[in-house]
Amino acid sequence: MKIHTQPRSDDNYRESMGRLLVLYTQVDRLIMEICAERIESAPDLEAKLALGKQVGDESRHVMIQRHWMERFGTATSPVMSASQEAMIRHHFRELPWLEFLADMYLCVEALGSEAVENIVPLADPGTRESLHVPLSDEQDHVAFGISRLKTELAQLPVDEREAFLAGIPQRITGLTAAFHGFGLGVAELFENVGASYAALCAAVNRRRDEVLEQVAA
Repeated sequence: MKIHTQPRSDDNYRESMGRLLVLYTQVDRLIMEICAERIESAPDLEAKLALGKQVGDESRHVMIQRHWMERFGTATSPVMSASQEAMIRHHFRELPWLEFLADMYLCVEALGSEAVENIVPLADPGTRESLHVPLSDEQDHVAFGISRLKTELAQLPVDEREAFLAGIPQRITGLTAAFHGFGLGVAELFENVGASYAALCAAVNRRRDEVLEQVAA
């Protein structure tokens, strides 16, 4: 199934890609803040260092995107409201370590970056370049999350491990539904940049299955 569907209106493309860039930057800033908060309570030095690296990576992503958005020249007002951002922070702040790993690295990082990866071929050259470093770094973040989650799960009794693994798809579904409940109109934004939203969702679902298999292996 092809992601690209139809010719796009230049005006619709620029406005919608601008809003997607703003949303992506908001998410990266939130990840930066959430991971910074988590460093103190991380279970060991390896985890603290990985979170610290991620904070630095995400701050770099925010600066790259801010500089590009200034040149891109579309609206930079937030897509998510302050109350929606607060809900996301609260969710991650309350999570135990295992649940934090699953929600941050499987849902937000792996699936979010998959959605962005799939619109890169449709993007203008400047936007493609602005996403190169962030998407490369996010592969490292996902690799850490999967590796660390597997290590943690291996230390659990078999029944607890299997129960946690069985619950991950529901966690992903719940977070995805909560995000769509924000009413941000992401489906229309993706369509306006030339993507088939149905094909994009199919690609994200395939990525979900891949990361679940990796964690369970």
